[in-house]
Amino acid sequence: MNLNDFLIPTQDICRRPGPFDRVVLTSRVRLARNLQELPFPGRANKQERQQLLQTVKPVIETMPVMKEGFSEEIAKLTDLDRQILVERHLISRELAKKTQGAAMVLSVDETFCVMINEEDHLRMQAILPGLQIKEAWKAIDKLDTMVETKLPIAFSSQFGYLTACPTNVGTGIRVSAMLHLPGLVIAEHMQQTITAVNKLGLAVRGLYGEGTEALGNVFQISNQMTLGESELEIIERLNKVVLQVIENEENARAKLLETKPEMLFNQIGRAYGILTNSHIISSKEAKNLLSLLRLGLDLGYFPDVDPAVVDELFIVTEPAHIQYEAKNKDGEALKKTPEERDIRRASLLRESLEKMPGPVMDASGSPKD
Repeated sequence: MNLNDFLIPTQDICRRPGPFDRVVLTSRVRLARNLQELPFPGRANKQERQQLLQTVKPVIETMPVMKEGFSEEIAKLTDLDRQILVERHLISRELAKKTQGAAMVLSVDETFCVMINEEDHLRMQAILPGLQIKEAWKAIDKLDTMVETKLPIAFSSQFGYLTACPTNVGTGIRVSAMLHLPGLVIAEHMQQTITAVNKLGLAVRGLYGEGTEALGNVFQISNQMTLGESELEIIERLNKVVLQVIENEENARAKLLETKPEMLFNQIGRAYGILTNSHIISSKEAKNLLSLLRLGLDLGYFPDVDPAVVDELFIVTEPAHIQYEAKNKDGEALKKTPEERDIRRASLLRESLEKMPGPVMDASGSPKD
């Protein structure tokens, strides 16, 4: 099965509603699990990884939520396919680099993805739109329970679930929410927010997790500890923090509208102008400008414009998506240089935003009703 024939169209993904989705893009819960008496992937040889794959992959494929899903070894995917999966946050950058013995199984609705032989034997995740951390936990916990009836999972009565990295020992859970926080960034309150979140034992990372930049004013908030707390305690704590960050972001936006309307309108208007007129634009610049455009939509500067139009552009202007869109007469993706991608990205932005009217405001500097 061709991966891109299986994946849900980007316009459909971007129209999935969720609680607090003005600020929270997605919620994710990931579980790390390993099989008993087998070396972790990083210590296993090729033959051992391949044997584990042959044992585990058929079991995951038969899970009810995974039936009719997409299942493939990473080595059999093209480099472009792997990068598209990373850009859609369906697999990790680490799994995309794997070769022998690594695989992924993706559900039809793209809610569930199980990564095999990444850092652990199994990394199972559930992703939902908006703030749905508790719902994502219930979904992945149900899958985890079914997997444990079929496979001998490594568990210690003293330490909990045993994992390749000591920071995941215990519950093996990593809970995260992806947030769009342009108000806090523009108001220069983001560093204060990061410091406060860190003091609560949570981490703030960039768009693609640890070690990545917060492009487009998008940040991930996740737990750091998995030992010493139950799954429900971790989820409840992170959910409360995210709700507070949402309130802070909404307050920052309201304050900017009240005290600096001209500055705000200027930034949003400039972003619109560049996006609709540029002929060469990098992925980084496009994301940062699209973030301002999305803020303008949220604040009402673009009446009657569907936010999904801008949300989709966040995805389709990514390097691999730009690359895949360029095909030869046989339907094969054409390899493009970074400069060629920047030219095509600018063209795609102009075409997509061609019929989108410019931002409007009333005499007081507020969004026009």
